Amino acid sequence: MNNQGGDYENKSNITIRTSLSNIPMSDSFATIITGVRRCGKSTLLQQLLHNKFPKAIFFNFEDIRLTGFEAIDFMRFHNEIVKREIEVLFLDEIQLVSGWEVYVNQLLREGYKVFVTGSNASMLSKELGTNLTGRHLSVELFPFDYNEYLTLKQLPNSAESAKQYIFDGGFPEYLKTGNGMILTQLLNDIITRDIAVRYSVKNVNSLKALVLYLLSNVGKPVSANKLKGLFGIKSVATITEFFSYMQDAYLLQFLPQFSYSIKAQIRNPKKVYAIDTGMVNEISSSFSMDLGRKLENVVYLHLRRIYKELFFYKNKGECDFIIKEKGNITQAIQVCYKLTDLNLEREVNGLLEALKEFNLKEGLIITMNQQDEYNIDSKKITVIPLNNYL
Repeated sequence: MNNQGGDYENKSNITIRTSLSNIPMSDSFATIITGVRRCGKSTLLQQLLHNKFPKAIFFNFEDIRLTGFEAIDFMRFHNEIVKREIEVLFLDEIQLVSGWEVYVNQLLREGYKVFVTGSNASMLSKELGTNLTGRHLSVELFPFDYNEYLTLKQLPNSAESAKQYIFDGGFPEYLKTGNGMILTQLLNDIITRDIAVRYSVKNVNSLKALVLYLLSNVGKPVSANKLKGLFGIKSVATITEFFSYMQDAYLLQFLPQFSYSIKAQIRNPKKVYAIDTGMVNEISSSFSMDLGRKLENVVYLHLRRIYKELFFYKNKGECDFIIKEKGNITQAIQVCYKLTDLNLEREVNGLLEALKEFNLKEGLIITMNQQDEYNIDSKKITVIPLNNYL
């Protein structure tokens, strides 16, 4: 237990997170921060504690000294809080304790201000829905975005910096050390602790093989039906379950194809994206391999930080990203590493088709370092380099 912000005071080179100013807070509501393991949730809490709540208690449930902590131990914990006259609590990775949401609900009833982190998205649904319905505000944290990356690395905004960002990704510890073993170990921890242990997966080798396959195929459509029989997994239902576990642990994300039919959306293959391109590069044999799809992955993560409803569009042509806000399609975005005479028509036509389908006047093509503008069929198409877009 710590009411001085942990090791925050002793850390040099702290990058203030963009999300710090956007953390939702309200009396009688718990603030829930979720995100992939090691993306910086604990540091974000400590930044918040340091800036606004210096008398809060910070409690990390992944601390080895808390191994075996159970719901019954919350009574002793509560006595300490009362004794110290603490009113604000930061509870890090609390989902490791079964029944945590009951205790948080009690804290809220007693007037405490509570901040909670967890590395599993299901915290936001099943567990919170039972005991904290309508009493929590949620925010997701991702690995460093491009601007945070530039700040940490002290780099200028340039096409070269953006290319390096695709290579490095955004996990803070890796960015500070450059040690690829950190990403390898992190991937193993997510597979083992956040998926296999949490969901009692018996065939961990098959799970691991599937994860590595998906990480090697970012930006491509995948379907459980087509993967059946691979990696020793015989059931479509098992593969679908594994997909949902990976998404809950924020390791991989699955982008649906746009359709006005919900059934068709569920049935159609989905495009797979990784939580971090640095991790993808660490398990890939070559950085140059599929650089365009890794650029696309970076754009996906940028959009995912901002928007809740994202799709890809496919009819006669394809468009990489369709953004839906308040029931309406508001943007269409194409991603292409480099526009050439060979691919220009295909990329432009796919975007044009989407613009016409959704009655949009303007569209974007994001490239590595090209800039241009086209006016075709009363539609404006802007070509913009990745670093300017981010």
